[in-house]
Order: sequence, then C-alpha cells, then structure tokens
Amino acid sequence: MSKIKSHNNKLYYVDNDKTLSKVYLIQEIPGSSKGEPKYNILGAQKYGEIITLLPEFSQMILSPGPLIHKLRTLLKNYTPDDYLLLSGDPAIIGVVCSIVADTTNGKYKLLKWDRQEKTYYPIEINIYQK
Repeated sequence: MSKIKSHNNKLYYVDNDKTLSKVYLIQEIPGSSKGEPKYNILGAQKYGEIITLLPEFSQMILSPGPLIHKLRTLLKNYTPDDYLLLSGDPAIIGVVCSIVADTTNGKYKLLKWDRQEKTYYPIEINIYQK
C-alpha cells in the first residue's frame, strides 16, 4: 500500500516503509541545456526523487554496446518500487525498459502524463501477465 513520506522537505509516495522510491528520468528534458526546459516534470517528484540517467542530446548509435553497459550501471539500484519517466530517444527508452524488465522479472512502473488532468499517473507493467 502506498504511503506519503517527507524527505528533504518534500512529500513523496512510498510503496513500503523501507525505501524512498526513485523516478528515473531517461534523458534530460529538451531545452534543459539552455536553462529553458520544453516541459515541466516537477509533478513527478511526488513519486520520488528524480534521477536523470542521460544528458539531453544522448543518442543510440550503430554500436549500442557501450551505452547499454552505461545504462546497466546507472540502473543497478533500480527496484520494483521505483518509476521510469520516459523521455528522449525512443531507442534508448526501449533499451531502458528492457534492462529494467530483465532485472525485475518483467515488473516495473512508469509514470504517464495525462494532458487533460495535468498530472502523472503510475502504470504498473508486468510483461509476463496473461
């Protein structure tokens, strides 16, 4: 059952009493490097501390091995209580989802933006669910 916890003067949703969830932002938001992000992701903070994996202009190239190794290292502490915030190169998003599914037996959570309600909703993925 989710609970609300305070950490560093911010409120977060926590799925258990042991750990504070993290929100893994796959790539920096476009415009971040200029100090003018294209959209605001602060609403995702209520689900946990936002951790950015890759800079804004990262791309998957012909030899994806080094990037996959880097992402595996960056995601080594990912737990089923954490969330993915999907932003950036679709190929990189696919790799991140694959890595996370591999380490969590196919179960992970992501945050989906609802334009009408202007809020994030958590979605639980289980790739083995029938």
